[in-house]
This record gives sequence, C-alpha cells and structure tokens, in this order.
Amino acid sequence: MPRVYLPLLKTCCKNSSDYSLSSFSQYSKSLWNSAQSKHPSIDRTKPPSIRRAITRPHSSTVNAWPYIYSPKTDKMAPQLDSYFRQVDALSENFIERLRKAVGIPSVSADDERRGDVVKMGKFLASELESLGAEVQLRPLGKQPHKEYLELPPVVIARYGNDTKKRTILVYGHYDVQPALKEDGWATAPFELTVDSKGRMYGRGSTDDKGPVLGWLNAIEAHKKAGVDFPVNLLMCFEGMEEYGSEGLDDFINDEAKKFFKDADAVCISDNYWLGTEKPCLTYGLRGCNYYSIEISGPGQDLHSGVFGGTAQEPMTDLVRVMASLVDKDGNILIPGIKEQVAPLTDDEKSLYGDIAFTMDNLYESLGSQTSIFSDKERTLMGRWRYPSLSLHGVEGAFSAPGAKTVIPAKVIGKFSIRTVPNMEIEAVNKAVFAHIDKTFAALNSKNKCNAKLQHAGKWWVASPKHWNFTAAAKAVEHVWGVKPDLTREGGSIPVTLTFEQATGKNVLLLPMGSSTDAAHSINEKLDRRNYIEGIKLLGAYLHYVGEEPMKET
Repeated sequence: MPRVYLPLLKTCCKNSSDYSLSSFSQYSKSLWNSAQSKHPSIDRTKPPSIRRAITRPHSSTVNAWPYIYSPKTDKMAPQLDSYFRQVDALSENFIERLRKAVGIPSVSADDERRGDVVKMGKFLASELESLGAEVQLRPLGKQPHKEYLELPPVVIARYGNDTKKRTILVYGHYDVQPALKEDGWATAPFELTVDSKGRMYGRGSTDDKGPVLGWLNAIEAHKKAGVDFPVNLLMCFEGMEEYGSEGLDDFINDEAKKFFKDADAVCISDNYWLGTEKPCLTYGLRGCNYYSIEISGPGQDLHSGVFGGTAQEPMTDLVRVMASLVDKDGNILIPGIKEQVAPLTDDEKSLYGDIAFTMDNLYESLGSQTSIFSDKERTLMGRWRYPSLSLHGVEGAFSAPGAKTVIPAKVIGKFSIRTVPNMEIEAVNKAVFAHIDKTFAALNSKNKCNAKLQHAGKWWVASPKHWNFTAAAKAVEHVWGVKPDLTREGGSIPVTLTFEQATGKNVLLLPMGSSTDAAHSINEKLDRRNYIEGIKLLGAYLHYVGEEPMKET
C-alpha cells in the first residue's frame, strides 16, 4: 500500500484494525454520497474533497482538526436533514427578506441617512419579534463630535431560555458603507439584483445583512421544520460598525455581566472565505493603528504662478515624509516596528501549505498581477501574520478632475499600520511619532508638522482547537462535505477582541460570503449558494456547538 494513504486510513478506521484501502474507499464513498443527498448545491460530478483525501499525503490540516466526521455515527443527521430541507423550501422567502433589508440604505457615515439606519434596526427587531424572540432596542446616546445626532440603537435579542442548553452569543451589524450608482455600480446599489449565475448584488448583501439575516432564517427554518432549537441564542446587532462602532465597547462591557452573562461562546459572521470554493474558520485578525500627518505653513492657499518658488510648500514636505514610511515592496521603514513582531514558529508555518488558495485567486481579486510575492505562502503571511503600512490619501490637496494651480496651505496625509502579535499600540505609536519627527526635522523646513493617532484597534488571535472551533468545523464538513481551512484575516474587526475580553469566552469567526463579494467596493454581492448553504451552516453550527465536549484548549 502506498505510504501516502496510511495516516488517513488510520484516522478513518481508528476503531478497527482494518486499514485496507477498500475500507477507506467505502468510508469515502459514504461520506460523499451523504453530502450529495443532503446538499443540492454541491456539484455531483466533482467530489474534490474526497479526491483530495485519497491522493493527498498526511498533512498539518489533519493535525489541526482532532476529529473526522462520519455520517453513519452522527446522531444529529436526521434532524439536520429536516432542517436543511426546510431551508431549501424557504429559500425564496429568505432572499425576499434580504431584498427588503438591502432596500433600506442604512449608511452610518451619512448624517442624512441616520433615519434609515434606525429604520433598519427597527426592521430587524420586528422580524425577530415575529419569530418569537425577546427583543430590545437599546439606545447609545449622542454621537461623539456630532451631538446633534443620536447613535443608532443596538438590537439585542434572546431566543430560548432552557437552562439545560448552552447559550451562544452572536454578533453582526446592520449598517452599510456608502454607495452611489455613479460610483461605478452596474446595478442600483440599494435594490437587490440577482443575475443568471445567482449573484445577488446590493450594498450590504454580504457585509453584513446577509449573515445577520442568516441567524433569523435559521430560527424560522427550525420552527417550520418542527426541529427543536439546539441552544439558547443571544443576539447583538449594531448600527455603527462601518463608522467605528461608536458606543459599542462601553455597551458590551456594561452588559457582559448582565444580558451577555449566560454566554458559553461567541460567534461572529462578518468576514469572508479566502477563495470561492472552500469554507474557512478564522482564528486571527490584524489590528489597525490609523494615523494622520498634518503639515501647514502659509496662512491661506496660494497661487503657484505667484508664490511658486518663493514659499516652502506643505505638500512637498508631506510627500517626502510619507515616502519615508514604506517602500514599494511593502517593507515598513520605521525603525522599531519589525522588532515587535512575534517570530514564525514551525507549527504555524506548517499550516499554510494546505490552505486552498492560489496566486490566481489573488490576481482575480486584484484585477491585475501586481502582487509583491509570487508564491502562496509568503503572500498569505504578508496578508495575515506580518504588519503592513498603507498610504490612504491626502486631505486638503486638490483632487478633482481638471487642472488647478493651487498651493495648499495645509495638507493632512492619512496612513495606517496593520498590527500583529506581539505589537502593542503604544509601542507602535512611539516608533511612528519618533520616525516622523526625525524625518521632518531632517528637511529643515519652516513649516509645522503634527502627527496624530486617529484610532487604534488591537490584533486578535484565538485557539482553533477550542470546542467552539471544532464544533464549527464539524458543521462545515456536514454542510459542505470538506474540512474548512484555518485562516487569519488581514483586516480588523475590533469588536472581536472586545467580546473576548468582556465575556472571557472564546470567539469564533464563521464566514458566509466568499473572497469575490467586493464588500466596501462597487458591485458588492453575495452568491445565492453561499447565502442558502450559509443558513444551513449557521443552523448546523448551533447543533454541533450545543453538544461538543467543552475542551478548553
């Protein structure tokens, strides 16, 4: 027997001495047939996960997941089958619910849309109440620095009060990024448009209205299928995530020993698959320190034909300072930054090889082949486990179409550093400010320079071997027929760390959408397949997490 098969055979047949290839083939066939019968969205002609299992050598993915799912012994299979059938039967209703939500332009960054944000919160509350949940709309007070505006309410809800069941807390947000048709959208951004390939376009479809409604849809499908809901579900949905989650941290800390006190674990669905075909579980996020550099000199904007060559220009100074921060290959040039980064361990390095990602996936997302690295491993590490510095823009400079010969009197450059273990916010600030001060001083400019931290959020890393993660992994395998990738994210979801620190519970990121969903961009979408199968996944996760042995690893 080829050595490549032996570790998987031992895993599949661990309760038997029969390590024959026929035994493994029988197991593989039963797993694939079960997945086919349960999930119409799976391509019947291409069982990629089973083919990979037969031909791929023993790897770190097997080590990472100390279980193997077997339909024959899964006592939850019958009730999940009933639940899955109900989700399929209600799929058009669920899409219509998403259509109504997308139709509410709940843009938290737009003062004029604040009424729509509140309207979206009330829509969620009404839908939850109709499903039998206990719902509260909790006010957060005035918006900082915009006291003429009330912050949108936090929608908190409870579904179930059975003391014999575990309690799972889920989070999401009902506000969205700004969107205008003239930005380049192919469809009206606040009208859900479904094309012939099942791509559902609309602002908020994937970020985060689809996943938020997924929890509501899971409740409804259980009720109509007559399947007992497996856990007590606590929900926390906010309306300011796209504008810094103002007011939310204090709310979570205040409620940690009150409304959230019964939570055994936390689940957030507000991120995305690494690619388009294989689900993932996310156990880490980078943090974000966002800075501004203000350089000023003249008392007012100047005409370059009159004052060019006679005044030291703030824009010239700013360009030189910002150019000193990072090179073309993404290397951060600020002394004292890379020294703070945790070293790469052999165990961590071994996780990257099996992740379902290719450079073509990156090129598709970029719309070009302008990558820094040419290989998968270094690309993923550059995105997840190493810091990055990005230049975002300049406030006060002329940026409109046409030609304007103005010398701006004051310009403000914006940049951010994505932080990773073991970088600390204050240590990063110290290094950044020292570098900017030194660089500007070397210019011998008569202008003034002032660097500020605009906001900061710390990185987060959890243990993927915690029972919350292993339960989610089993649910993924039940729904999609493949073990999930273990991933980290290059972006930041600060509320993740807030929930972990306030509740003391493990936090899991369980994405619904895929890498091509274009969240925050034009033509945001959520694939119909990901939405409907994602609803199945959220429900299956609740079943598995309700019974997974509580191993605190």
